[in-house]
Amino acid sequence: MKREYKIATIAAVILLVIGGSYYLFYGGGADQSEEQAAKQSDSGLKPGRMTAEQIKRLGIKTVSAEEVGAIPLGTVPAMVSLPPEARVAVTAPFDGAVIQLFVVEGQAVARGAPLASVKAREPVQIGAELARARAEAGLAQANAARLNQLEREGIVAGARADQANAALRQAQVSVTENQRILSQAGAGTSGQMTLRAAIGGRVSAVNVQTGGPVDGMTAPFVIDNTSSYTLDIQLPERLARDVRPGMAVEVMMPGGLEGAEAVPVGGTIISVAPGLDQMTRSVMAKARIGAAPGMVAGKSVMVTIRGDGEQTGVAVPATAVTRIGKKDFVFVQSKNKFERREVIRVAEAGGKAILSDGLSVGDRVAISGIAELKVILAGE
Repeated sequence: MKREYKIATIAAVILLVIGGSYYLFYGGGADQSEEQAAKQSDSGLKPGRMTAEQIKRLGIKTVSAEEVGAIPLGTVPAMVSLPPEARVAVTAPFDGAVIQLFVVEGQAVARGAPLASVKAREPVQIGAELARARAEAGLAQANAARLNQLEREGIVAGARADQANAALRQAQVSVTENQRILSQAGAGTSGQMTLRAAIGGRVSAVNVQTGGPVDGMTAPFVIDNTSSYTLDIQLPERLARDVRPGMAVEVMMPGGLEGAEAVPVGGTIISVAPGLDQMTRSVMAKARIGAAPGMVAGKSVMVTIRGDGEQTGVAVPATAVTRIGKKDFVFVQSKNKFERREVIRVAEAGGKAILSDGLSVGDRVAISGIAELKVILAGE
């Protein structure tokens, strides 16, 4: 009897141990695991999905994409240059020496402004020929007048009067030609001549110095007409087929005063290269554009190609577009989920980004909390 009691007691203890272990690992442990999982689920965010409370806590705000008409084809880099006819060389008509300079490089000049005074020998010789021609013209005029009078009185033949008139015209032509040469050279009979600006603009090169020589084969001065410029535009392959001569372009230049709004400067595409550059995979185009403060040859700018006005797209706040790698993205909301979507940004103005592809009108995009969304959707 005592033996049976001991066996029953041992069996009861074993059952208690087994029951406690089962409760520990399968009962209480399961509740604890579920509680920890719930905490983790509440504190963490599944990629793209979040509750209204989580959206509020992250400070994410959204707006709807708006439709815009006549969107630009795109914004591309360009280099400002001068059109070929805008650069004019000023040359000396005679060999000589510079005795005085009136301008420096970079100075703005008007058409006809004096650039330098030059002493030359040839104007002295031409001046002497002019004096002789004038004397001969005076003598020829007197002789022609006398013979014409005698021819009218019938004393001499008409042929002699005609010869005298021809000699007079020859002398007058010689006088006129010598005067024209001196006048065009800006020279006097003393041999001093003045080189003047052929156009209004800015002196881009001064290739002489006081006391230095000049000759007719070199240009002591070069003047640039800064009333218009040329844009050397690098078109990506995707835009090249849509760009044609005659399309409007626009460059935003800084305002003249500090803090002033940017000023749009308009222009027109004048040519598009027929082939693709194999190195850059781009097509070169040229546009003519007007002058503006800060516009100088060699400056790099961004050009917006306006196109023909047939393209449409959407506009969103510029803060909604973020750069990831080499592409532009926005975060689009659909109920309680956000997704990352690639877009094509063609222009930006007035705080708005103009998109040609990737969004539809009415799509809601995030305009704040962008950094947080990038981290949350990093795995997508």
